[in-house]
Amino acid sequence: MSSCYLIIIDGLGVGAQEDAFVYGDEGTNTLGHVVAQTRCRLPFLGRMGLGNIIPLDTVPPVLEPLAAWGKMRAVSGGKDSTSGHWEIAGIQLEKPFPTYPDGFPTDVLSRFSAIAGCDSVLGNKPASGTDVIAEYGLTHQKTGQPIVYTSADSVFQVAAHVETVPLEKLYDWCRKAREQVLTGDHAVGRVIARPFGGSSGEYYRLSDHRKDYSLKPPNPCLPVFLSEKGVETISVGKVIDLFGGVGFKRSYRTKDNASGLTKLEELIGEPASKFVFANLIETDQEFGHRNDVEGFAGALKQIDHRLESIMKQMKEDDLMILTGDHGNDPTTPGTDHTREFTPVLLWPGNRASHVQLQLRNSFSDIAVSVCKFFGLENPFPGDSFLK
Repeated sequence: MSSCYLIIIDGLGVGAQEDAFVYGDEGTNTLGHVVAQTRCRLPFLGRMGLGNIIPLDTVPPVLEPLAAWGKMRAVSGGKDSTSGHWEIAGIQLEKPFPTYPDGFPTDVLSRFSAIAGCDSVLGNKPASGTDVIAEYGLTHQKTGQPIVYTSADSVFQVAAHVETVPLEKLYDWCRKAREQVLTGDHAVGRVIARPFGGSSGEYYRLSDHRKDYSLKPPNPCLPVFLSEKGVETISVGKVIDLFGGVGFKRSYRTKDNASGLTKLEELIGEPASKFVFANLIETDQEFGHRNDVEGFAGALKQIDHRLESIMKQMKEDDLMILTGDHGNDPTTPGTDHTREFTPVLLWPGNRASHVQLQLRNSFSDIAVSVCKFFGLENPFPGDSFLK
């Protein structure tokens, strides 16, 4: 009746990968820079072994960590949430999702405009969500033209004011764009509906009503594979959206880290065996993308505080894996994800082949390890870090 809990702290990187220069991310180190600038202390994560992974002034290494510790390398191209989560689930992408540093081509925009019933769109450039609604929000409300923008990641984002474009209409636009426009060579990782409210000069994003329309993952894929083998699969947070709605018997969308951690606590209290795949989004969505170093540190401290009480409720034969999906260094000039190694902590540490997990050659080692935990033959690339 043992369960496995896989927790992603979104955007938590621990230093630039060897290929970071390809992405313009040399010298990035999300966790290292956040800790250095804020001097934040993370006592429980420190006891687990977080400070053993990379040097952290206020999170020192420990001689007998509670967890096995190491870091992981992404082998899939890109640095977005979809490719990160998919690789964790055993999918290694040979070709990265397309990105659009100069905006989307005319044919994509014309086909989307036809869906939206307008002759053109606003924006069409890489930008932050807060910037584009400040720049184009008033024009959007006057003309009804949707605001289309992207980032360094493979995303097609559509922003619309809820009083100008009702939520269901915005969702319908994005769903049709996913199915009819963003396919083939333009199959971006995610189409994202970005509603906002307020008035000119005081616009604000309605993140609780954001919706992601992701590509459906190829098989084999960890949640689908486990489900087919009779393991109950449960997602918490945005995970269900990153997998195109497939692979999970139950899913719980959460608005912030606090509600995500509370749901985890509730699920741990259930006696049945299960696999829980959870994402804690605020480090990335609220703080990494907004260069809010103090906010990022505060989110880590909240996780640190809650995690100890949550783990005390786990059964002796349960397993918890804690990691990230990419970096999002808030100390850099840009606001996009960063190409970084991610940390991995595995509790209890005595379940691991070695307490020092070293540098893993792929995020897919997690998928292999989860299969081994449930006693299943491994269909994924990678190596287990369990005994």
